[in-house]
Amino acid sequence: MPRKLSYNIDYDDIWDEDDDYGDDYYEEEDSSTSYHARKVGQQPEAFQGSSRREVWRCHICTYDNEEGMNSCDMCGCLRYPLVKPSNKKDEESVPFQFDTPSPDDVVSSGLTSKKTFQGNNVKAPTNDKKTSKSSTANDKKTSESLEATVKKTNKSSASVTKGKPDTKGKRTDSVDEIGGKNVTSQMNNVTLADKAETSKYEKVNAQKATSLEKYTPEKWVTPEEDEDNLTPLNLAIVGHVDSGKSTLSGRLLYLSGRISEKQMHKFKKEANQEGKGSFAYAWAMDESAEERERGVTMTVAVAYFDTKRYNVVLLDAPGHKDFVPNMISGATQADAAILVVDASIGAFEAGMENASGHGQTKEHAQLIRSFGVDQLIVAVNKMDVVNYSKERFDMIKTQIGTFLRSCGFKDSCITWIPISAMENENLAAAASDARLISWYKGPYLLDAIDTLKPPTRDLSSPLLMPICDVSRSASGQTTISGKLEAGALRVGLKVLIMPIRVVATVRSLERDSRSCKIARAGENVAVTVQGIEGGYVMPGGVICQPEYPISVSNHLELKILVLNIVTPILMGSQVEFHIHHVKEAAVVSRIVSVLDSKTGKVTRKSPRCLVAKQSAVVEVLLSQAICVEEFSKCRALGRVFLRSSGTTLAVGVVSRVMGD
Repeated sequence: MPRKLSYNIDYDDIWDEDDDYGDDYYEEEDSSTSYHARKVGQQPEAFQGSSRREVWRCHICTYDNEEGMNSCDMCGCLRYPLVKPSNKKDEESVPFQFDTPSPDDVVSSGLTSKKTFQGNNVKAPTNDKKTSKSSTANDKKTSESLEATVKKTNKSSASVTKGKPDTKGKRTDSVDEIGGKNVTSQMNNVTLADKAETSKYEKVNAQKATSLEKYTPEKWVTPEEDEDNLTPLNLAIVGHVDSGKSTLSGRLLYLSGRISEKQMHKFKKEANQEGKGSFAYAWAMDESAEERERGVTMTVAVAYFDTKRYNVVLLDAPGHKDFVPNMISGATQADAAILVVDASIGAFEAGMENASGHGQTKEHAQLIRSFGVDQLIVAVNKMDVVNYSKERFDMIKTQIGTFLRSCGFKDSCITWIPISAMENENLAAAASDARLISWYKGPYLLDAIDTLKPPTRDLSSPLLMPICDVSRSASGQTTISGKLEAGALRVGLKVLIMPIRVVATVRSLERDSRSCKIARAGENVAVTVQGIEGGYVMPGGVICQPEYPISVSNHLELKILVLNIVTPILMGSQVEFHIHHVKEAAVVSRIVSVLDSKTGKVTRKSPRCLVAKQSAVVEVLLSQAICVEEFSKCRALGRVFLRSSGTTLAVGVVSRVMGD
């Protein structure tokens, strides 16, 4: 749902029929005075009781917009220009220099700052030559005195004791005073202590982060050798609409024992009553009434089942083109993927080429490769419809194989399996149909999942967990769901929720609907936190450590690969910006350069537009600041997708965070 913005304007307060005007409104002005004011050009005094809304005028179409809007409601032009004109007067003026700490210095330096300042040495700049000479001499003296005082404070810093704030917000710190009270401690008493008393939640200033080089993981983060738990594997099921993804997912859950006979009987009975008996296994994943009525998966469904090697987190992604944003938001957690292809006549061709020239089979394959997935299982479904024809299977393998290689998949990382989800053929056991056994000798589906290589996990980096979903129980507890991309979580740990910069405490952890004490990178968990209300946490945020906050910005530099588009990308083009679980409106503010697709070197600077199959460096401006990280630091939080009008325009990575 789109966000609804409120500009806090109450029109009842501005106009009310029962309001009485002031008596001075009815008094007639002196005709000579009013005429003289009009003659000279003065404006008559405005009525004090009236209230006018503040507006700003667009410099393009001169339309008057409300003060709270950042872009023109008529032409869409930005309120503030991207490049500010230089002012010669500002360049000639003497810049202001702090001899006392600014509020930013106080917050970033902490309560025991070693910097000392002398407020008596502040002097106004003058143009007199004599005064300038004397000021330089005084500056040398003051600099020498400052160095001496800094050395003294460094020696005496060990004797500084920290006290706790009392009920009135005053601190009881004993600080060695140099020439009077320390200005830093005074600023801390005013800003930090008062804010801690009035603020409802504990907020931190995350603008200055600790260097990542100093981070060393604790012992509990690394798993012990005695632990014989199954390796977690996030497996996305993607493909064209009506290719049988949800039916395949439901069948796998039933065969692995996650769905009981009683539940399956209930699904079959409800599906037959609605006249959709073939959707019985799909209803195990599509639980909402709207999905069952339309017969289409709309959101990513999450389920769990175990194989011999892995604890599989099944991500059933929607295949309809209208729900590709939901597919991006959910399937971005995938470590590997199953591309389901419909083998029936006409359905396979529709998945490869539709009316717009690009089917969802191709688009999902491109997106899943852009997620960083390099291991793929191609499940050719509905083979029973074509009588398990080897010729049909080979034709599908040839066409899709050529396209997958162009997307960057290697032949050694692709597994081809003919299956039939409805007939339970070649899923959890070897094929039993004679028509399939006659020519196929490969593995069945669950066996192919066990042959996948285990993904690497980042346990040596600080905690990073993108927020996928937020729920609130009847008791008021806030539960956050998502996949741990780096680091680990445990019960009782204090975490920082970005971008709202609120510190909360982990109350409990759940993995596969079972409570646990520790969750590590790669696991999909539900975290119950205390110290914050659920209304403040939104999908797209990130849980991290307070000492190592993630970057928050709305100005990014991207390296993108333009897909098969018809309309070129221009400077000023409006796009939909997708990154992990975030979707924001964005504008291409600048096209920096075009890159060679093979070498990555710059071939052209500042091009006018970008066309299909080009690699380029662009800058984008987002409507709101988001949690983002450079691709070199965290791959999961640095992959982006640009879409417009239901079509994916480009895929790429974040090369630089321009503003923080």
